[in-house]
Amino acid sequence: MSDARKRTGSRVLVIAEAGVNHNGSLARALEMVDAAAEAGADAVKFQTFSAATLLTRIAPKAGYQVETTGDDESQYDMLERLELTESDHIALMARCSERHITFLSSPFDLEAIDLLDGLGVPMIKVPSGELTNLPYLRRVGELGCPVILSTGMATLDEVGAALHVLKADGLPSSAVTVLHCTTEYPTPMVEVNLRAMNTIRDAFGVRVGYSDHTRGTHVAVAAVALGAVMIEKHFTLDRTLPGPDHPASAEPEELAAMVAAIRDIEVALGTGVKVPSATEVRNAAVARKSIVAARRIRQGDVLVEADLAVKRPGTGISPMLLDEVVGTIARRDFDPDEPIEL
Repeated sequence: MSDARKRTGSRVLVIAEAGVNHNGSLARALEMVDAAAEAGADAVKFQTFSAATLLTRIAPKAGYQVETTGDDESQYDMLERLELTESDHIALMARCSERHITFLSSPFDLEAIDLLDGLGVPMIKVPSGELTNLPYLRRVGELGCPVILSTGMATLDEVGAALHVLKADGLPSSAVTVLHCTTEYPTPMVEVNLRAMNTIRDAFGVRVGYSDHTRGTHVAVAAVALGAVMIEKHFTLDRTLPGPDHPASAEPEELAAMVAAIRDIEVALGTGVKVPSATEVRNAAVARKSIVAARRIRQGDVLVEADLAVKRPGTGISPMLLDEVVGTIARRDFDPDEPIEL
C-alpha cells in the first residue's frame, strides 16, 4: 500500500501542488520535489497533459492567466511550454521515492490517465475542469484506484453526477475524496465558502478536503479544523517567477509553516470526549476550591453556612456539596481556613 493510502486513514494528507510552477523545466520540477519533502508534505502533485489534446488553438486564457502572463501568446502556446514528458514523469517519481514523498499528478485527458495508470501512480486526481467530462470520468472509474475529485466551478448536483459516474463504473464511495475549492487564483476570501466542504460530505457520505487557492495558509488550516482529511496547496519556489500560478502560490517556508500548523490542529482536535486531560487533573487541585472553616469551629457544633468558606486548594470537599455539609455536626475542632472533614 502506498504512503498516501496509509496516511489518509489516520491523519490529514497534505498535498504540495507543484502544478505547472516548474515552468517546463525538469530541473526546477525536481527542486520542487525536494522543497515539498523538506516542508513535510505527504505528496507532491504535478499536471499531466498534452496541449494538443487538452484544448483548441483558439481557446482563450482565463482572466487570471491574462493578468499573470499577458495576452501576447495563446493559452495553447503557454501550456505547450509547460508539458512534462513521460521521461520527466519517471525522473520525478524516482526523486519522490528517494525523498520519501508520494508522487501524484492530475491527468487532463484519456491518454494522460493511461500514462499515470501505467506508471503506477497510487491515486488519480480529477481536476475541476474535468468534473463534467463523462468519458474521462468513466475511464477513471474503471481503474479502481483511489480518486481525488476537485469541485471548483461545480454545483452540488454536478458533484453528485460525477460521483454517480465513478460509482457506476465500479468505484466505491469509500475510494473517493472530494475536495471543495474555488477556481480563481487567488481566491477572494468572500468566495471561499468553506462550509460547502461539509455540505458535500453530508450530501454524499464521502471523505472531504480542501484545495486552497487563497493567499496565505490560514484558510487551509481552518479547513482542517472543520473536518478536512486532505489539503492541497499550490506552491512555488519563487512567487516572482513568470507563469500563470506563481503569484497565488505559497513559497517553501510558507508551505512548511502550513504543514506544521495542520499537524498541530489535527492533534488539537482530539477525540471529542469532554474529560479532563492529564495535565488538567494535576492542575485541578490548585485551581479549584474546597469547603474550609470560615472561623473557629468546635467539635459538636452544628455547621451553618456562616461557619464555612470556599477557598483554594481543591483538595478537600467540593463546594458543589455545600448543601450536604450545612447541618452536619463537626467531628472535631477546626481552625479558620482548615479544610472541613465529614
